[in-house]
Amino acid sequence: VPAMDKQVLEAAAERTFQYQDSLPPLPVPALEDSLRKYLDAVKPFLNQEEYQRTEHIVKNFENGIGKELHQKLLERAKTRRNWLEDWWQNVVYLDLRISTQIYCNIGGPAPYIETYWPPKEGTQIERASVNIWHTLKYWDLLRTEKVAVDRSGNAVLDMNQYRKLFCTCKIPGVTRDSICNYFKTETEGECPSHLVVLCRGRVFTFDALHEGNMLNPPEISRQLTYIQKRCYSEPDGPGLAALTSEERTKWAKMREYLIDLDPKNLTLLEKIQQSLFVVCLDDASPYATPEDYSEIARLGLTGDPTVRWGDKSYNSIFFSNGTCSVFCDHAPFDAMALIVMLFHTERKISENEGKWKGSDKVRDIPWPEELVFTVDQKIKNGIEHAKESYYQKVSDVQLVSYAFTSFGKALIRKKKLHPDTFVQLALQLAYYKCHGRPGCCYETAMTRRFYHGRTETMRSCTVEAVEWCRSMLDPSATAYQRQQLMLRAFAKHNKMRKECETGKGFDRHLLGLLLIAQEQGLPVPELFVDPAFTTSGGGGNFVLSTSLTGYTKFNGSALPMVHHGYGFFYAVRDDRIVATCSAWKSCPETDAEVLCRTVFQSFQDMLQLTVTSQL
Repeated sequence: VPAMDKQVLEAAAERTFQYQDSLPPLPVPALEDSLRKYLDAVKPFLNQEEYQRTEHIVKNFENGIGKELHQKLLERAKTRRNWLEDWWQNVVYLDLRISTQIYCNIGGPAPYIETYWPPKEGTQIERASVNIWHTLKYWDLLRTEKVAVDRSGNAVLDMNQYRKLFCTCKIPGVTRDSICNYFKTETEGECPSHLVVLCRGRVFTFDALHEGNMLNPPEISRQLTYIQKRCYSEPDGPGLAALTSEERTKWAKMREYLIDLDPKNLTLLEKIQQSLFVVCLDDASPYATPEDYSEIARLGLTGDPTVRWGDKSYNSIFFSNGTCSVFCDHAPFDAMALIVMLFHTERKISENEGKWKGSDKVRDIPWPEELVFTVDQKIKNGIEHAKESYYQKVSDVQLVSYAFTSFGKALIRKKKLHPDTFVQLALQLAYYKCHGRPGCCYETAMTRRFYHGRTETMRSCTVEAVEWCRSMLDPSATAYQRQQLMLRAFAKHNKMRKECETGKGFDRHLLGLLLIAQEQGLPVPELFVDPAFTTSGGGGNFVLSTSLTGYTKFNGSALPMVHHGYGFFYAVRDDRIVATCSAWKSCPETDAEVLCRTVFQSFQDMLQLTVTSQL
């Protein structure tokens, strides 16, 4: 996780995007290395005979078609600073035809309830105004390139994703979506400066600048109050935003129909697309405590679809009881860029005790304008269908978000253990306890030390992790044996993380080889049709989809990759570990509540091992 404390110091000397042109290109790993690592990763899921078969397939691939494909990949990499970038964008996000709002978006609750903003009715607009103002200040820092450059140790990290936090939106296409990004730094030129507000099925907009100066919280509050008063005293709007939760091709055709119906509709859609971000005034009042974020996490991710613009890169949700949440399209960026921004705004809000301490002067600014779409019965029916289909799908989501408060990063570090690996191994043990078998697991590693780098897969279910899990469930194993096996599993995971971050992972490489074959119209190589490929998680079949959301107070989540899987996301703080676990209710063998509690029990078991053997 990037060091954020030096933010202000470095900002003076460095510009946010100044190193973009000097970042190294994304490397292509050696073929034999990737295949060796792949074989090691599939081992926990195969018996002797299956493993030998897979080994044979991999050897054939390495000496045959794999060699050719690898050469072609190297050719591609010669002409691109990031050979993966456009492929990844398309294959993982833009080509999807399912509802991306449900299955791909990311979101999470804000931690303000723990400090200055406990749930309290009547605070929604005031808190929203303060929060929006601090977010606008961050936008201004980005525009003037005063956001500190992220680093990992001494390595400068790619900052490209920060350009997509604001003024960014996905546009549905009939076969493939696209992303529009209107953000510009001050040196690059004009940047849109208006906000869009969704409330009770209606859409409003107002400019965040007046005569070149940013609106202050009292002014923002005046705008939001005007919108809310109108929405509360007049009939609900059509809820057009619900269409963004529809399957992509359906939404694309509906959008084309909407534009044909009245060209003015296109102007209004563009207004939403270009906006800084979307402010969602949500009537729900989720229950939330510092130990239990479940309801607010669930509503943030799967709440009222008429007050979320699912395609927008940033939706800031404010609930009726003054709690808040964020909701984002995952295509333009990964969670870390978002978390760095949220961490910054959270610090500023806390420094001011959640209050606005500046001037209460409200200038004579134009009132918000409503974006009134021309809709007909077909559109209204489409919106109804989208809502029904949305609620039917999200009613199947089981999501819990709890804080484990016995210890956190401070104690784990004191034991000289890596906090992220600690949680990953606890999760492996918990899955093994709950399901009686190893669980193939995807953990996000970041490759941002390379030009436009995003992520690599760390496969946490290693041979070493499984051996340790078995020892934990074997009554005849001694504490010393268990501890030794645990340390081996830690070492393996830490080594993997380093490899992935330095461009030596293997999953993106294999994906590249598969895509080259597809582009050349060649048959799919046997390696990718081998059952071992899917059983071990390949092709998006990981049973555990996981990520560390950093060492801040922010924890977000996404839904599981597969029907019989889990989403497991966690933030490690000094004194606690906050975990969000999701599953599908319709799957009889998974239970997010049970898995989460079992992970917490595993934390205790692991700490016990370090005590028993005096680590």
